[in-house]
Amino acid sequence: MELGNKTHVPDFILLGLSKEAKLQPFLFGLFLSMYLVTFTGNLLIILAIIRDSHLHTPMYFFLSNLSLTDICFTSTTVPKMLLNIHMQNKMITYEGCITQMHFFILFVVLDNFLLTVMAYDRFVAICYPLHYTVIMNHKVCGLLLLLSWVLSLLNSLVHGLMVLPLSFCTELEIPHFFCEINQVIQLACSDTFLNYLVIYFAIGILGVMSLTGILFSYTKIVSSILRISSAGGKYKAFSTCGSHLSVVSLFYGTGFGVYLSSAASQNSRASALASVMYTVVTPMLNPFIYSLRNKDIKQALRKIFR
Repeated sequence: MELGNKTHVPDFILLGLSKEAKLQPFLFGLFLSMYLVTFTGNLLIILAIIRDSHLHTPMYFFLSNLSLTDICFTSTTVPKMLLNIHMQNKMITYEGCITQMHFFILFVVLDNFLLTVMAYDRFVAICYPLHYTVIMNHKVCGLLLLLSWVLSLLNSLVHGLMVLPLSFCTELEIPHFFCEINQVIQLACSDTFLNYLVIYFAIGILGVMSLTGILFSYTKIVSSILRISSAGGKYKAFSTCGSHLSVVSLFYGTGFGVYLSSAASQNSRASALASVMYTVVTPMLNPFIYSLRNKDIKQALRKIFR
């Protein structure tokens, strides 16, 4: 295959979820509905937390940032997909593809870090309740959020800079609905060993580190809860972290599901369908999980609609 000129890389083609023309109106309506639900649901969570002074605590501070991240996360992929379906044009420019890839990596890693920080917050609240306000003060919360942003930004910048020197072939069809980094790298004609090395290294360090932190936090949380004598005390302690545990299970469960489906199947289209779970469905369900399982959020939401 011919090498493309790096300075004038032709547009990429996003093949989407289906080539069937009859399915396009259905996909447009489905993803538009899910995007609006995701955007509205997470925005309501943010507004509820801002307006209710009782929710100005570390747990809800991080939850509001998680909701904002989920809005940005889905906004990097779904609007472009909807535009392509509506315009019946599957093209995305080289610059647009690299930009989309950069922000997608940024927000998915930020999601990962925020879930880890929220697990640490619940660990401190349940295991060290008397020292909670001292440990999780405004300065510490701000530093944890800043650190999450900095690490996520550096990670996405590294991946983006590693892709820029690659030379691409003339066939630039991506069997996905967005510019997923693995799919983009597979289209390169130059050596991609370092790119894959950096990807696996980042997953190994950032992913394993976050998951280890979450598992450690919940091991200590469960151990502390089991030492509580009263059934009411145990239920109250579990209820404070039930929503977060559900979101963590959904996020990592769907993420690992996509990875396993990609490893087991050579069908890129099947992998694209599986990725819908963590790119669209998970951010859409998060507001429902927190609002249905949390009476404080329920009360704050009622105040908005009064």
